[in-house]
Amino acid sequence: MAEPHDIWPVLLCGGAGTRLWPLSRADMPKQLQALTHEQTMLQATARRVAVEAPGLRFRPPLVVAGEDHRFLVADQLGEAGIEPAAILLEPEGRNTAPAIALAAQWHLAQGRPEALLLVMPSDHLIRHEEAFRAAVAVAAPVARAGRLVTFGVRPSEPATGYGYIEAEGQGAVRSVRRFVEKPDAATAARYLAQGLMWNAGIFLMRADAFLKALAAHAPDVASRCRKAATFRTEGPFVRPDRDAFVAVPAISVDYAVMERADNVAVVPVEMGWSDVGSWDALWRVLATDADGNVVRGAGTLIDCRDSLVRNDGGPFVAALGLEGMVVVSTADAVLIAPRGRTEEIRRVVERIEADGLDLARASAEVRRPWGSFRSLGRGQGWQVKRIAVRPGYKLSLQKHAHRAETWVVAAGRAIVTVDDEVRELGQGESVHIPVGAVHRLENPGPQVLELIEVQQGLYLGEDDIVRLADAYGRAST
Repeated sequence: MAEPHDIWPVLLCGGAGTRLWPLSRADMPKQLQALTHEQTMLQATARRVAVEAPGLRFRPPLVVAGEDHRFLVADQLGEAGIEPAAILLEPEGRNTAPAIALAAQWHLAQGRPEALLLVMPSDHLIRHEEAFRAAVAVAAPVARAGRLVTFGVRPSEPATGYGYIEAEGQGAVRSVRRFVEKPDAATAARYLAQGLMWNAGIFLMRADAFLKALAAHAPDVASRCRKAATFRTEGPFVRPDRDAFVAVPAISVDYAVMERADNVAVVPVEMGWSDVGSWDALWRVLATDADGNVVRGAGTLIDCRDSLVRNDGGPFVAALGLEGMVVVSTADAVLIAPRGRTEEIRRVVERIEADGLDLARASAEVRRPWGSFRSLGRGQGWQVKRIAVRPGYKLSLQKHAHRAETWVVAAGRAIVTVDDEVRELGQGESVHIPVGAVHRLENPGPQVLELIEVQQGLYLGEDDIVRLADAYGRAST
């Protein structure tokens, strides 16, 4: 029996997923959300390549993510039982070509120039995972021989939200004639009739073969990524040289390499694929009721058809007489849109940003390595927050120059440090922290610590924190 091919997954975990606003935002993008299952999109992607498969041996994944999401990514992988080879942190997003180049350079640094990299966006849905893994097995010997292999999805409709691939010949592996961008409706219908495939943005290729192609077709990107590949490791996190990487041009792998290289192959596959790139796309992949509706969270529909209602921490949604609509309710925003126009939600996000609102970037529930907090209300000189601390975790040892705080324990137990005094508080007990006092909050467990924080002062911004010591590498310098 032939030795199985070693496959090194590369999970691309960048992007903001603005077309799924208000659920997906810069601080909690769609790949870190549970959209189609109880697990998040990242967890589902990682588990997809953490199983045994005929002809394949999946190795630990390398995850490429943004610096701001590092703890969320690490936590979600841990919850899924996945131990990554590393979490490679981009100081700033530079699109897919630099991200893949950095991953390839990391494998070169590990002495694996011929490693077969299975590059996958971490925010896609694949319902027929065995078919996907079988396609990877077909592609493996072709990629091993030095070709750049992509996977073409047989279209189920003339979609305008995807790019297309035109292939030559027949068979399990075909040469790529051309990549084409997202078409209009008439062109998409023609592509469907001509047998073109959707471009899933998934690739299998040797690390050295990709870097060679990048150097040939986008030499500036290749050289700058090579300069950035002086890696610094801290636990599971690996950081490139910041200054060198932020100087890399932002460009997609399709533009930089795939549309220009002459050694690109495609493996056609029917795998129940969707990029879940809009609320309309999400409606299509979720199970509907007899009237074509999808309801998630607190809500009820009467005389509605073909609509999606999602409540994620927002007020109860009651809908009457909707047809082909999307309603999304969160703690701080509500979206209402016709299903056929959800690809345009970027326009909503752009208007919100132009109006100077932070709703496009920050979620109402702000995640931190130790847990999360949510603002419950604020006024002139005061703010009230709900803080949740995970068992065994603690906040940084810190102080504030402009505000005092009062903490009231709502559930669980807290160990509180205020200057030289350390106290343990139970439910209903409270403590006052004066302006300038050095303080820390810790949850000794075993349950989540929930408390109410009342802030008072002339300035209540999140940047009024001096971290004197921090378990998560955020101490002030």
